[in-house]
Amino acid sequence: MTDLSGKTAIVIGAAGEQNMGQAIARTLAAAGAKVIVSGRKPEPLEALAAEIGGEASACDLTRRADVDALFDGAHNRHGQVDIAVNATGWGLMKPWADMTDDDLQSMVALQFIGIHHMLNACLRTMTGGGSVIQISSATTTCPIYDHAAYIGTKAGSEALIRCFANQYGPQGIRANIVSPGLTATPMAAGALAAPGLEAAFAKEYPLGRIGTVDDIAHTVLWLCDDRTFLTGQNIQTNGGLTLRRNPRPEEIAAAVGAAMAAQAQ
Repeated sequence: MTDLSGKTAIVIGAAGEQNMGQAIARTLAAAGAKVIVSGRKPEPLEALAAEIGGEASACDLTRRADVDALFDGAHNRHGQVDIAVNATGWGLMKPWADMTDDDLQSMVALQFIGIHHMLNACLRTMTGGGSVIQISSATTTCPIYDHAAYIGTKAGSEALIRCFANQYGPQGIRANIVSPGLTATPMAAGALAAPGLEAAFAKEYPLGRIGTVDDIAHTVLWLCDDRTFLTGQNIQTNGGLTLRRNPRPEEIAAAVGAAMAAQAQ
């Protein structure tokens, strides 16, 4: 059993109700860590912090000053940062030709530059070693249509983690990636409500279902354990999706159409 007693953990991207970041924060707190939950919305962060006996600190990952204040504050209050998890992301799906420069700049700021900010702060505040975990996506291995900016920047974040792991392993810092597939989250709830859509994806998962936030949180907990002799790796927590592929648009449309027709009978 993983015991994180005495560890200080920062979880970024925990402001969305029942999202992946919140599940991770609850899991780390249950294992004994002092968890600082962070994101852009103070109110849900305060509620989560009160629930798990942690702390809340609003932070915009795209702003270096916010990230520095988050990590330096944790270091000053608790002596050092032991665990840092970035669960932020913007799952924009938009036709290639319709992507604007503003879309691209926002995506790069959040999913590449922001990760660089976080790693800089980890280097400064993980003075006794620690574990850094970046939530990426199975789509960097199994692409899906109209998702290129998301996939490209997630792939870039994976490269940053690998470089960081290689260079700073001698300082006792482990850095790894967790790559979910389609996961049942509030953000995905609208799409998953379409009849037949979840089934169209699930048939590509050897374990027979899409993921849950608890699946991801369990993997993160394992990576936080000091006994986990692993760094620079991409843990594909997606039920075997990367053995196959994501469905094509016409396959999704056919599955949804068939399910809706069946409901109408």
